[in-house]
Amino acid sequence: MTGAATALRADLVRRRRELVTPEGLALPLTVAGRSARAGALILDLALITTVLVVLGIALAAMGLGAIGLDTEEAGPAVELLFVMLLMVVFLSRYGYFLWFELGPRGATPGKRAMGIRVAARATGTSGGGRLTAEAVIARNLMRDVEVFVPLLFLFSGGVDWGTTGIAAFVWLAVFVLFPFFNRDHLRAGDLVAGTWVVEAERRSLMRAMSVAGESPAAAYRFGEAELSVYGEHELQVLEGVLRQDNTRAQRQVMEAICRKIGWQPGEGDEQAFLEAFYAALRARLEQDMRFGKRKKDKFS
Repeated sequence: MTGAATALRADLVRRRRELVTPEGLALPLTVAGRSARAGALILDLALITTVLVVLGIALAAMGLGAIGLDTEEAGPAVELLFVMLLMVVFLSRYGYFLWFELGPRGATPGKRAMGIRVAARATGTSGGGRLTAEAVIARNLMRDVEVFVPLLFLFSGGVDWGTTGIAAFVWLAVFVLFPFFNRDHLRAGDLVAGTWVVEAERRSLMRAMSVAGESPAAAYRFGEAELSVYGEHELQVLEGVLRQDNTRAQRQVMEAICRKIGWQPGEGDEQAFLEAFYAALRARLEQDMRFGKRKKDKFS
């Protein structure tokens, strides 16, 4: 048992990385394991297949009803159902991953079940873990090159183990085994898009983040001008810093916020300052959303 625990701890240490935000803050994260990524893909494909089967049965039932129509009416009806089926297959193949990974969680249902998500590796205005539409589209379009194209060559007209079949098998094997030959478990789509898959925090907000009246954080008051400079993304980053309870990271974040809002950072009160700013910013963003206004980040 001790040996297993030691091996697990060593694996976690090997997968620890630092993500540098546009403000220069280094935040720790953990690269997702290969088994977690494989499990997430299996769950996603199972969900997609289930939905396709259900919709296929429904469309088939509609098609059988169309056969009962007059010959002149049945032809266009069946063609329409066929076009609808093609659209469903296309959307399930591309739209599923794009829709969920472009969402605020950056994760499909399969990834969420495995506790992982997609994050940006790049720094700068598009970095800090935020995903761009271009990155998500690129990483998912690459799945065709990695998987679907070689499978098409391999199984078109039956399994062909001639020259084309062997080349397709080697092609598929290279991309499937690609995550085993780099330390960040990246697939080719991640390299092209500048993304990686990391473990997602599942812990609830710490009690300290709900600032009580007697807390030292209550001494801080922030006005509209101070709170308007940040949005939802910065709130999530601040939440992560408070969860980590890292004094150095808290100091860096406090100094960055003070520079942004024109305050002079104090000494030794980082936790109280960040708790107060977090509570005030969250309250302001929630109030704005009730009135239909949403600020995704400081660039909005």
